[in-house]
Amino acid sequence: MKLSNLVKIGFLLICGLLSLTSCSKSNKIKIGVIQLVEHQALDASYQGFVDGLKEAGYIDGENITIDYQNAQGEQANCQTIAQKLVNDRDDLILAIATPAAQAVANLTTTIPILVTAVTDPETAKLVKSNSKPGTNVSGTSDLTPVASQMKLLQKIVPDVQTVGFLYCSSEQNSVFQIELAKKECDKLGINYIEGSVSNSNEIQQVAQSLVGRVQALYCPTDNMIAAGIATVAIVANSAKLPIICGEEGMVNAGGLATYGINYYELGKQTAKQAVDILKNGKKPADMPIEYLENCSLTVNQDTVKAIGIKLPSNL
Repeated sequence: MKLSNLVKIGFLLICGLLSLTSCSKSNKIKIGVIQLVEHQALDASYQGFVDGLKEAGYIDGENITIDYQNAQGEQANCQTIAQKLVNDRDDLILAIATPAAQAVANLTTTIPILVTAVTDPETAKLVKSNSKPGTNVSGTSDLTPVASQMKLLQKIVPDVQTVGFLYCSSEQNSVFQIELAKKECDKLGINYIEGSVSNSNEIQQVAQSLVGRVQALYCPTDNMIAAGIATVAIVANSAKLPIICGEEGMVNAGGLATYGINYYELGKQTAKQAVDILKNGKKPADMPIEYLENCSLTVNQDTVKAIGIKLPSNL
């Protein structure tokens, strides 16, 4: 065989190998992630999602590529990141927190989207209904047992007359929880004062405005307040005000107590839905929004000492 023919054959073999490598790379599943802001609950949701995928055999850098993006609490960043993930034509997008979910859902009706740490996808207009989404969106809700949290507050502060609600008025998930809290307070005979903020710079001022007017604070699973809970704790603990929180991470960062869900497990539950889409061909439209059934009590003993409160023996 002539040398020129050998060169041609070698060249063709190399091209073939390169083509196979290219196909292998292009066939790797791409998952885009948009997270609203960094705080313990949302971070745990993401980690649970990654670990859940890994347990199912989907490993980042091997057979899937995860493009994680954090909006750092800025709505403008949510829009930019959402546009990037849609333009990248990811196989699936995970949206963590309501504003992040709304940003990406407004840009595509074809790419499967899973949401987590979204309190009520139906109210947020992400799905037609939580039981029958009917759109390209499904996922898991972080709806907490608000009624149980209000009862916990009354048990810890039995002489409570007025509670202060501290939340961001532009977060739909927070407004939803506050409405539930109001109804429960009405049942329990507890008055309430709303302390809403529109940006993180207002947190300290609004928290201080509640001091002397309430006997306790309630902070739902609000992303802005969760990210700034250390600031709230400084104000409240100095005033000996107990903070009942929406979730464990906020308690660990300075709040007093909560009865809530585990966000890491919520992320793992979302990963199971992702596997159903990627492996079993399920459509988000046919996948009901899922909830965690188990809740647990968390108490920050350092805060107990800081505010000098005596907890009931049955806690």
